Amino acid sequence: MSAGRLLSLLLLLQSRGRMPARVIADELGVSVRTAYRDLARLQAAGVPVYAEAGRGGGYRLLDGYRTRLTGMSEGEARALFFAGLPGPAADLGLAEEVTAARLKLLAALPTGLREEAARTAAVFHLDAPGWYREPERTPYLHLLVDAVLTRRAVDVRYRRWHAPQEVDRRLRPYGLVLKSGIWYLVAEGKSRIATYRVAQVLDATPSDERFDRPQGFDLGAYWASYLDDFRARRYTGTATVRLSPRGRRRLPDNVPPEVVRAVDATATTVGDDGWIEATVPTESTDHACGELLRLGADVVVVAPAELRRAMAATVGVLARAYGLH
Repeated sequence: MSAGRLLSLLLLLQSRGRMPARVIADELGVSVRTAYRDLARLQAAGVPVYAEAGRGGGYRLLDGYRTRLTGMSEGEARALFFAGLPGPAADLGLAEEVTAARLKLLAALPTGLREEAARTAAVFHLDAPGWYREPERTPYLHLLVDAVLTRRAVDVRYRRWHAPQEVDRRLRPYGLVLKSGIWYLVAEGKSRIATYRVAQVLDATPSDERFDRPQGFDLGAYWASYLDDFRARRYTGTATVRLSPRGRRRLPDNVPPEVVRAVDATATTVGDDGWIEATVPTESTDHACGELLRLGADVVVVAPAELRRAMAATVGVLARAYGLH
């Protein structure tokens, strides 16, 4: 029996309220039989756990019962200060709440762990957005946060990448995701769940419509699936390129990781000067041309012919612009 698992069970009941034994077992990664045994052990230890029979029943703590935050490990105390990033919390309008919650959690820790958590806070600062990019303006983020929490549909005007660029949509927000400093809204639109870049929301108005998220919807699982699908749709073609030793070293700073991995997986040596030939994935001719030109003379496109012509045409324009032809 794990004392840590019993504490997790206690905190789970305290935070979630009534829970069926099957759900408890899934959350703790144990069998239903083990979940029943752990519930019995809590009861034997004097914790007021009650079983409610019937549809919608389950196990819950006596109303008003709370436990102090005890049993926290040193590592968990350190992790306490990573639970709420200050930047995203401020974006969501929760900066004061996160600070207050952190202070309350800190006050509940034993002295030794409180000092460890404070030391961690003094030596780590997390800054989510990437370099070389101004933070996006998201004037409707707070409204969308409220819509997610209250399960209220919103009417938005949204700017997308293809025509017609500006469209009106009624969205039922299921959650928000922060990716590399950019906020995305996961919401049900006309007939399916889709992803919307919050900075592309031009206008938003709460509606009177209330909704329920689909039973079993998991925001983390949806986002992982969305990323897999995005990568599959992103690259629609391939190109054969030759790279100098310097060009290969410069790859990680100029192209996405998928291209770097493709070079590493397919590289073959050509000649005695260290140049290699490899097959890389491409999105489109225009995009691949712009991406590969960052490497200058350290890359040569072998195929396809369309991409070779695009590279040559761009280099020709540059040469004329500098008076070389």
